[in-house]
Amino acid sequence: MESPIIYTARAYAKINLGLHVNERLPNAYHDITTGFCFINWSDQFKIHKSEKTKLVMSDENLPVNESNLIMKAYLLLQQEVGLAGQYHIEVDKKIPVGAGLGGGSSDAALTLRMLNKIEELNLTDSELIELAQKLGSDIPLFIRNEPAIGTGTGTNLTPASIQPQAWIVTVYPNFESNTADAYQFCQPNPHHDFDIEDTLINQELDEWQYRLINDLEPVVMFQHPMVGNIKDQLYELGAVYASMSGSGSAVYGLFEQEFVATHAYKMFLEYDMTPNLTRPGFQPDKGIYRLS
Repeated sequence: MESPIIYTARAYAKINLGLHVNERLPNAYHDITTGFCFINWSDQFKIHKSEKTKLVMSDENLPVNESNLIMKAYLLLQQEVGLAGQYHIEVDKKIPVGAGLGGGSSDAALTLRMLNKIEELNLTDSELIELAQKLGSDIPLFIRNEPAIGTGTGTNLTPASIQPQAWIVTVYPNFESNTADAYQFCQPNPHHDFDIEDTLINQELDEWQYRLINDLEPVVMFQHPMVGNIKDQLYELGAVYASMSGSGSAVYGLFEQEFVATHAYKMFLEYDMTPNLTRPGFQPDKGIYRLS
């Protein structure tokens, strides 16, 4: 029997550079403004044709049924455009869950992109984004994997050159944050002192800590004081800017010097947390590759 062709690719995590919650919408969503950029923290996918569609996750605590966004993406494609084959989807899960890093959304987007390529559906990025919006507000970002300013519910994306030219140390404190709670107890503010896009594009990095805020931080830090402690520690270890990403629980710091960032990374390893180190100007690998 001929061995199946295996395709592989990586789904990368994002962080939020500032997050303004402008208003609560009637549909229970929120109008936000945020900057999205990427870090070198990824889940690796391997997909090949099979007699029956099956999802296998390296983390056995994660669901492999229709509640998983990967399966939702597969079923959406099946429903909207039809798929000729069944697939074995294997994911080596590294991006922490419930961290505000968009791991589930990135996985769903990569599922759409990989099946689009494997099945030769020839859907454009715009068409994939239209499908992705049906799955969740973060998912369109990961179709193009380009830094952007997000507005509306986060699905209105304007590409922007905002990937920090700094070392990024991202710290997962080994517990999840509840996104719904963070937004529910947040106080929307339609009048912020500083504009996120202007700050990211026109202001020097050392100005960000005075201008760039995440409106969800106070709520999450009240529920999980460790999040605030990590932010303080990042500043003490030399970060020029530190913030919680999205609705947490991960916190990141931006460092201008490699040795300072590396020292901070090693310190959080010693604290038994889960850190990640990303180089300045990082760009995700968007490639989908044939292994055999």
